[in-house]
Amino acid sequence: MLDPKPRTRRRSQRVMVQLEVLLQVEVPGCSPRQVHAFTTVISTHGGLLEAPLRVAPNQKITLVNPKSGMSVTCRVVRVDADITDAQVFAIAFEFDQRSSQFWPVNLPSEDWIE
Repeated sequence: MLDPKPRTRRRSQRVMVQLEVLLQVEVPGCSPRQVHAFTTVISTHGGLLEAPLRVAPNQKITLVNPKSGMSVTCRVVRVDADITDAQVFAIAFEFDQRSSQFWPVNLPSEDWIE
């Protein structure tokens, strides 16, 4: 039987964790921007982060793990302004390709194994 609420189905388990990442964005006609951001939720398919930079849905971004130097390209899924701080945005993103190796955490479940 299909889930009547398809948005509640997940491709992989989510993990609530705060990790530092560098968010890189290329803006047409401007210099590339890079800011420090912090995750709030991660999965092998993407996650949610907070950053002091507004981006747009469907915009391409790059995340860099500052500890490993590994980078991944992503697509912005949704952007919400933080109600307590107008300078911070909650950015939901998905990796262009599944990437469980990007996050420095132990595999939480079998659905993270590639």
